[in-house]
Amino acid sequence: MSLLVKARKTGRIITDITPESAGWRHVGFRALRLADGDEERFDGSAVEQCVTVLTGQVDAWVGAQRFSALGSRQSVFDDCSPTALYVPPGQPVRLIARGNAEVAISSAPARGLHPTRVIDPARMPRSVRGEGSNTRYVCDILPQTEPAESLLVVEVITPAGHSSSYPPHKHDTAGDGETVLEETYYHQLRPTQGFAFQRVYTDDRSLDETMAIEHQDTVMVPRGYHPCVAPHGYDLYYLNTMAGPQRHWAFRNDPAHEWMLKAR
Repeated sequence: MSLLVKARKTGRIITDITPESAGWRHVGFRALRLADGDEERFDGSAVEQCVTVLTGQVDAWVGAQRFSALGSRQSVFDDCSPTALYVPPGQPVRLIARGNAEVAISSAPARGLHPTRVIDPARMPRSVRGEGSNTRYVCDILPQTEPAESLLVVEVITPAGHSSSYPPHKHDTAGDGETVLEETYYHQLRPTQGFAFQRVYTDDRSLDETMAIEHQDTVMVPRGYHPCVAPHGYDLYYLNTMAGPQRHWAFRNDPAHEWMLKAR
């Protein structure tokens, strides 16, 4: 099975990944394109969900609670954080778009320890990682410092000509300073006719897949290292959803490429 999930070019559903379709246990991911007035209903009987309003605005109902005009930008490349909504298991969700909107829904198993809440853009830590042509811009939507049971959600902008998730790192082994986390990369490009590259590989190369990514494609990372490269002329955005047995992001760099960190 390919790790690359191509975007559906028409219709409401851009992509829909479940643990069953991915062949793993924890991460679910959906991306939706909504026109003005479109309504979407869903619930998660045994999963917590992070609904990220990527672009546009939506009204949301979670059970009897209403949240109006969620959304803070017109492009994922705008210099601002998104608005997100945390939903615990067993809660019915209803979304209605206010104009065109794009929404991402990240999910993972949970018991219901935390209440529904809006994740305000002002509370999302923003940072710069790397230097030179390895510089990228990070927004932590649902980091491990904020309440959730399984989910970790983050978005990254990689400027044209830069690398990202680099030097290559992995998080697929328990212990030795590393945690086990499944992960999806939901990619967007500016301009949208562009492309980027992502490789997913293990030390023994039992998994080694290099993919050409187009606008709104998703890459599944069940294990292994997973660097990205944005070609000249095309900025790369991606939304990461991570989850695993332990809600903690700890990784190991590929020893073959870690030298560049020590050479600064």
